[in-house]
Amino acid sequence: QVQLVESGGGLVQAGGSLRLSCAASGSIFSTMGWYRQAPGNQRELVAAIFSGGRTNYADSVKGRFTISRDNAKNTVYLQMNSLKPEDTAVYYCNAVGYGRPYWGQGTQVTVSS
Repeated sequence: QVQLVESGGGLVQAGGSLRLSCAASGSIFSTMGWYRQAPGNQRELVAAIFSGGRTNYADSVKGRFTISRDNAKNTVYLQMNSLKPEDTAVYYCNAVGYGRPYWGQGTQVTVSS
């Protein structure tokens, strides 16, 4: 059974930092990444990291967020720096195992101005 367990969300002031973690189990995962969804908005890609290490970022987070993964632990991280109020959203971990996407339960990130 595939499980994605997220941690690291919370409340932070603008300009602060948070680090999200997502531990995946139950499959072999190729692409892993983070999406977010703010109230009234569609879920959007924040960052993704492919099995070979290549990364992809939304333009809105380039230079501020860094995605990384520990393949031995099947864990993906999102280091978020210089946070802005518009980064407030529920952040979801995503992992692709044998072509099938899986989702975490979501973790709330709130950035106060």
